[in-house]
Amino acid sequence: MFNRLFGKPKEQANAGALATLDKLNETLDMLEKKEKVLEKKAGAELERAKEFSKAKNKRAAIQSLKRKKLYEQQIEQLGNFQLRIHDQMIMLEAAKATTETVDALRTGAKAMKAMQKATNIDDVDKTMDEINEQTENMKQIQDALSAPLGASADFDEDELEAELEELEGAELESQLLEPVVTIPIHTTPVPGKAQPTRPAPQKASAEEDELAALQAEMAL
Repeated sequence: MFNRLFGKPKEQANAGALATLDKLNETLDMLEKKEKVLEKKAGAELERAKEFSKAKNKRAAIQSLKRKKLYEQQIEQLGNFQLRIHDQMIMLEAAKATTETVDALRTGAKAMKAMQKATNIDDVDKTMDEINEQTENMKQIQDALSAPLGASADFDEDELEAELEELEGAELESQLLEPVVTIPIHTTPVPGKAQPTRPAPQKASAEEDELAALQAEMAL
């Protein structure tokens, strides 16, 4: 059964399994109906046996009990048939589930194989090389765009930095040579206390002495 199911396409296998399950269900319904009929007949024979027994008709009572036993045997046989059908239905449903599972796994394996074929290691390496090449080209383009143009392209960066250092050194030296300006400190007189007065210094500058000597010579 498994080989036949696995050898068919998915749709055909499912259709066959469903048709078989429907047939088994119909047979099971038929056996259950037949079983009910036999149970009624067995019950009727039991009632007849009781009536014959009351009527002291022993032979007829025994015949009714025999027919009752035959019906019960058929009922037991139908019960075994139903059990076999139930077992067959369970096996078929399990086979159907197994088939669907295997088919799903097979479909997944095919999809995985197709994806691996579409993205094999050579394609990945080639793609990565292309990405690296494009990145390097873009970097070169950016460097070219950021490079100085015209007269500024001829300037030596080292010379410019040396000149800047000289300017900074000269500026620092000029700052060190500037005279220190002393800010006079004004004292606030304390109220109620007289400040001492200092006599004005007598100035006799060299210019005044030279002028007096010149006047004396002119008087001669």
